[in-house]
Amino acid sequence: MTNNKIVYYDVPHVKTVRELMDRALAEAADKIAFKYFAGTEVKEATYRRFYEDVQALGTALAELGVLDRHIAIAAPNSYEFVTVYLTVLQSCGVFVPMDKELPEADLLNVLNHSDAEVVFCSEKYEAIFRENRSALPNVRRFICFDRAEDDGDFLSFCKFIEAGRELYLAGDRRFAACDGDVNAMKLLVYTSGTTGMAKGVMLSEHNLISCVCYGLEVSTVYDTCLSVLPYNHTYEAVAGLLVALHHHSTICINDNLRHVLKNLQLFKPDYIYLVPAFAEMFYKKIWANAKSSGKELPLKALIASSNAMRHLGIDKRAALFKSIHAAFGGNLKKIVCGGAPLRAELGDFFDSIGISLINGYGITECSPLVSANQDYFNDCTTVGIPLRCIDVTIEEPGEDGNGEICVKGDTVMLGYYKEPGLTAEVLTPDGTFHTGDLGHINAKGQLVITGRKKNLIVLDNGKNIFPEEIENYITAIPYVQDVVVFGIKGSDGTESSLGAELYLSTDKLTEYKINDPEAALRKDLAKACKSLPAYKRISKFYIRPIPFEKTTTNKVKRSSAMFANRTPEPPASAEETAE
Repeated sequence: MTNNKIVYYDVPHVKTVRELMDRALAEAADKIAFKYFAGTEVKEATYRRFYEDVQALGTALAELGVLDRHIAIAAPNSYEFVTVYLTVLQSCGVFVPMDKELPEADLLNVLNHSDAEVVFCSEKYEAIFRENRSALPNVRRFICFDRAEDDGDFLSFCKFIEAGRELYLAGDRRFAACDGDVNAMKLLVYTSGTTGMAKGVMLSEHNLISCVCYGLEVSTVYDTCLSVLPYNHTYEAVAGLLVALHHHSTICINDNLRHVLKNLQLFKPDYIYLVPAFAEMFYKKIWANAKSSGKELPLKALIASSNAMRHLGIDKRAALFKSIHAAFGGNLKKIVCGGAPLRAELGDFFDSIGISLINGYGITECSPLVSANQDYFNDCTTVGIPLRCIDVTIEEPGEDGNGEICVKGDTVMLGYYKEPGLTAEVLTPDGTFHTGDLGHINAKGQLVITGRKKNLIVLDNGKNIFPEEIENYITAIPYVQDVVVFGIKGSDGTESSLGAELYLSTDKLTEYKINDPEAALRKDLAKACKSLPAYKRISKFYIRPIPFEKTTTNKVKRSSAMFANRTPEPPASAEETAE
């Protein structure tokens, strides 16, 4: 059970990534740092080997004369990716992780905008860059993970790092002597927002290290993790990888998003970082399996019985829910969720079966962590307590206490690369960042997110509606894959009621034997939203024939909703709504 007291973990603070790596070598040299796939084979690398690989690659970059340049990467998650990442973070240059889901034209545009002079890439992207070589005049070399031999500007990663290793073993210490400014740009991350062109977020080494050390004070990690989310996003790259390296965890690199459950059983991790969509999928899968095997009611009864025993100080969750734990590898203690709203019901469920579901809040511009729940001070209706190195304030709160969340402190970005105008729109001269998110801080000091400022719906009766809140209720319907809630405009342009546009899972419709989705949805929407006040209920809904357009982080682009962007039919009558 949770308590009502904030307890900070005692965390050794470091000032640089190099210090973080030196400490890992001194304290855990022979421990397995990484487990990763090479084809179908699982390989391992100790902290000592990883340290030596980083030194070798850094020395090779020194020989190429690019230790102080912008170095990009376009590739899926891999051991090689992490080696490049930690190498450049310890150089005097800037690391530019490319979003591998970007369309080709955007990939080239972002690469040019970033001023990268060296690009590491996998085979797929080598083909793209080779075909568009003339469109990338600033790039001096492409270092290719899948290439055995050099070919002009396209070099073999294996040969490149081995050449650096020879120099390092011969006494070359140019990389080790590199001493950069911890407050200068070190990581240049291009956001994939739901609207507009990607912006380059400039983060310093001090930003990153502050996120790691102060983040671990709030929420600890354990011995082994399954690393799933893309490394071009700060959530996994900083809050995931750098935190794990600081803790000297074993990082098991997932090879494919479709293999997460299989790899949980293979690597048997203690913890995992995910977006809420995965937690939702796990939750629905557990209940679907229980229902199909006739164990739904027994599982509900077992949860109730277990919770009653816990109130008496008796915790038997590991034994009572052993079969569920086995599906996650048998050792899973914690699922950390961020990047999107999380239904509180999921937190209650996972706590009931003995797995902590820790909800947090972050944004790329804050390196990315702002707040997180704690294992024993956990409330999934909130996103937890802010890091001690930042000040979180609520600007212009309304009558309900909700206002724009603003952050000032050690994790706040330097600005947007080559975009002083856009920087000035969100970052005040005193360093306060306006997140664009709305929320409040509750009496316990926990941050509560209510929605995005730009998504706020104001009804003609003056009520403020955060569509994300209602969407959270609706996504509990098993066959609803995605939903956008919007205000229905009348002839005078005001919004008097709410509509919902939904994309349904055909597989789930088949599984639940639903032949009339519209009739089923009308009934299930009323059930899902029954606890909401009348003005927050859905008056009209529309079933999409095609999926919503999404960002590369799998968030729905609200602008892609067809009905939300036009004046639909008049709202349903009271009789229809009552049905």
